[in-house]
Amino acid sequence: MDALSRSFYVVRHAKAGSRSHWTGDDGLRPLSKKGRKQAEELVEILEAYPIRAIISSPYVRCVETVEPVARARQMDVNSSAALVEGHGLDGLNQFLLDPALDQIVLCTHGDIVWELVEYLVNRKLIRPGDGGFAKGSTWVLEVDEEVVKAEFLPAP
Repeated sequence: MDALSRSFYVVRHAKAGSRSHWTGDDGLRPLSKKGRKQAEELVEILEAYPIRAIISSPYVRCVETVEPVARARQMDVNSSAALVEGHGLDGLNQFLLDPALDQIVLCTHGDIVWELVEYLVNRKLIRPGDGGFAKGSTWVLEVDEEVVKAEFLPAP
């Protein structure tokens, strides 16, 4: 890795209960049983990566996705509204383009990860069909002044 580049681990929240069957505030919708298992398995998937901070959308399903990693690393989960659905790459870029941040887990939603994948394809950092945006998957990004390298870690 280039001495100037920084690393980010963009996690799409794990499998949550069905949106159509949830009657409460969508921000309070928790992970499903499978999602909780994915969250626990994320600990091993990210084990080899240095992590300095964990920042999540405040939605329960996102926080629950990264809580096992936070416990394993004895860290807190910080929340940011910039990672909530609908904030797109602008929300993600608040972190990626901050030169003071490095080795950060960012847990967010499918629409934002979808936009990230489109961006990576358009920048020719990945080919269409490489990687994806499955629930519980992670993109390892190397960032200089922009994303310079991307590696996909499939969902557990």
